[in-house]
Amino acid sequence: MKISEFFNKELIVTNFDAVSQDDVFNVLFKKLFENGYVKETYLEAVKKREKVFPTGLLLNKYNVAIPHTDPEHVVKPAIAVATLKNPVVFKNMANPLEDVLVNIVFMIALNESHSQVEMLQQLIQLIQDDSLLEKIIGEDGGDGIIESIKKCTI
Repeated sequence: MKISEFFNKELIVTNFDAVSQDDVFNVLFKKLFENGYVKETYLEAVKKREKVFPTGLLLNKYNVAIPHTDPEHVVKPAIAVATLKNPVVFKNMANPLEDVLVNIVFMIALNESHSQVEMLQQLIQLIQDDSLLEKIIGEDGGDGIIESIKKCTI
């Protein structure tokens, strides 16, 4: 399955004025939950996992976080996205003692554990494209972000 199929405009928040990682988790969880993608247990499971296995990624220009959790908390697969008005602190995936100022959050909800690795690999390929991240940051709505991602994955 292509990664672009997991993005839905109702799961995208642009230019979000968050002050903390929890703000981002709460707003993306609300979108996932209200649209029937995750169970109520998803939010606490993501927060708990993030403390043990942080997902902040230090990249070239824009930094990214990829929070996710176990499939048992997911109803159907999706990726929720938040572009942040101001960067929010996450812990670095490679060095949990280091902070990363994150600009874009891709919150992954997958209901099969074997698909998680494949999805992460596809997402890592996408976020290594600085021009794509620039386009995503510059978009003012979910439709534009989905179009940009589709163009990169054709």
